[in-house]
Amino acid sequence: MQNLSILATCGTKFYQYKTGWKQLYAENFTAEEKEKIISSLNKAVEASGFKAKKVWGETIEDRGSQVTYSGLGQQAPLDEKKKWDPDFAKHDKIKKRLDKLIPEFAVNLGGATSIDVTKHGIDKKYGIHKLRDVLSIKISEMIFIGDAIFPGGNDYPAKQAGAFSIRVSDPNETKRVIEGIIGCPDDGHFGKGF
Repeated sequence: MQNLSILATCGTKFYQYKTGWKQLYAENFTAEEKEKIISSLNKAVEASGFKAKKVWGETIEDRGSQVTYSGLGQQAPLDEKKKWDPDFAKHDKIKKRLDKLIPEFAVNLGGATSIDVTKHGIDKKYGIHKLRDVLSIKISEMIFIGDAIFPGGNDYPAKQAGAFSIRVSDPNETKRVIEGIIGCPDDGHFGKGF
């Protein structure tokens, strides 16, 4: 556990475990910022015509430092999520509306049904730089795994930061990739410990 650091919500929060969990930072929104983001998300989804008739849980989640929209709700089954917008056309249409409504914030495409709103510059690139600084690890020695490693995707900033990036499609593939990395001998390709 002493080697575990968690950069939650697109790198907008950093937790480290020593003898217990410690939050190193959280780039939280103000109440007014959250209100504007949530109102804008509702407007953009309604105007796009993509409001789902059936949802599993809340569609908008206030994560303090990030507001996330999930087209089918936070608890939607993975199979349903994969069917909702496989080519990201719905995501993109909603994002374009949000970019006009809230240009003061960063809007990025997340997983199969999600769109993340953060402060500009507070993203996974920011998190990778913080990880480098706190742990004294070169970015060239980092491996980043994500499902949205494409321009406009919420994982893309990690690639832009210079981390070796592997795109996956779901949690099961993520697990297989990590198991493969852990099973690799240290040949120097991925850096120390891999």
